[in-house]
Amino acid sequence: MSTGGLTAVIQNASGCLDKARNQWQKFNTWLELDSSHLSPGRQLSVKYFTVAVILFFAQILFGLLAATQFLAPGFLYEILDFSVNRMVHINAMVVWMLYGFIGCVYWLLEEESGTEIVGLKLGNIAFWVLTAAVTVVVLVYLLVQIGPGKDSSLWLINEGREYIEAPRWADIGIVVVILIFFYNVVATFSKGKWSGIAGVLTLDLVALAGLYVAGMFYMTNITHDQYWWWWVIHLWVEATWEVLVGVIMAWSLMKLLGVKRKIVEIWLYIEVALMFGSGILGLGHHYFWIGTPEYWLTIGGFFSALEPIPLVAMVVHALYDAGTHSFKNSNHPAVAWIIAQAFGNFFGAGVWGFMHTLPQINLYTHGTQWSASHGHLAFFGAYATINIAFFYLAIQHWRGNVWMGGGMANNWRWKWALGLLNAGVLGMTIALLIAGYEQSFIERAVGGSTWGGYFDAQNHPAFVSAMAWRLFFGLVTAAGFVLLVWDLMTIGKTETRKAQVIE
Repeated sequence: MSTGGLTAVIQNASGCLDKARNQWQKFNTWLELDSSHLSPGRQLSVKYFTVAVILFFAQILFGLLAATQFLAPGFLYEILDFSVNRMVHINAMVVWMLYGFIGCVYWLLEEESGTEIVGLKLGNIAFWVLTAAVTVVVLVYLLVQIGPGKDSSLWLINEGREYIEAPRWADIGIVVVILIFFYNVVATFSKGKWSGIAGVLTLDLVALAGLYVAGMFYMTNITHDQYWWWWVIHLWVEATWEVLVGVIMAWSLMKLLGVKRKIVEIWLYIEVALMFGSGILGLGHHYFWIGTPEYWLTIGGFFSALEPIPLVAMVVHALYDAGTHSFKNSNHPAVAWIIAQAFGNFFGAGVWGFMHTLPQINLYTHGTQWSASHGHLAFFGAYATINIAFFYLAIQHWRGNVWMGGGMANNWRWKWALGLLNAGVLGMTIALLIAGYEQSFIERAVGGSTWGGYFDAQNHPAFVSAMAWRLFFGLVTAAGFVLLVWDLMTIGKTETRKAQVIE
């Protein structure tokens, strides 16, 4: 390509970015959300938070479509098949949570480091590139859906690997964006000041970029392929995300409750030790049925439930410490969501995960709705809740550090949003657990994992009833989401009282 041609391409790309920024400003004006008074780093956070909420909506929408198709299989047949709806539902969940985490880190980065963010212009470009890529991938999922069994399909349409279906070009883009994010974080802390939180965050971002690469090569042996696939699904999504949540929670507890830094950092170090000590070995509970050696039955079964313990301990210790100081708090919604995270993580990832990962039990529950029950409670309890808590923390500062505690106008909205979202997810969890129990009994124990047993289980009244309840509680979750967005857009808008300074 000639120099003139390359210049033209760069100019066109720059023009597209300018148009996108203008549309973004118009969107924020329409929502009456002005972020111009925020620092540049926090303005970037707001962009990530906004896209996260939009993708959260997509997750719920496509989840409802998939839940409907369990009861009416002909619904949207050959327009949006179940496999497509489920794929978009799961991928939207993964991406919106990742957007939320990145936004949280950009929000806390300047204050934690004591300096402005290094390479912020590059960070903004990465945001727009990632958002454009996500848009293209979703449109391909919906409009193209499938392709021929060639390398071109892997690169351009769908990789065909459950949960990480993104085409190969998007995989590379994700890693590049994470590397830019890593550069912003490390360069900023190097310019400013380091802390325990900074050290843990930096090491975790190395793993966040590196472990995703484990899912980016093709292997003809299915055991080998599944072996490395689980490194992405378990260690990228579960281990590195758990540490990222620990960092965000530690910083949030200091800001919300005035908890001493040494308390949260000690638990953060314990979290890292248990996460990578038990998490890597706990990965073995995914290896039971893919052809790996028999010793994984013992190793995977033993180490699976230790990961969430430090996060729960951090919150309990922080609440105790805050109680000794009369529990001063000026942001009740954020604290409520952090408490929901602690217990949601413990029960969803810990209890619900452990109760079906022992090999003697997993023989019957693997691949049933029991797994989906665990997945719904674990992902919402461990990850969605901390993002929502941080949204409220950010909104408080965005509104001018106003009072968001008792006596605040329209207090009922955040409480009902909290109640409906948690009740909806818990209801889906119980419904899916009932369906999974029925499958484990009829399909596995009685039917012997045959096709006949599978269809008997799918058509059993208990299974159909459970799927109907799952759809109902999905609608409850959707109602909670609508109320949450309404509250986030309006909370603190008319408040004139300033928040207490937490020492």
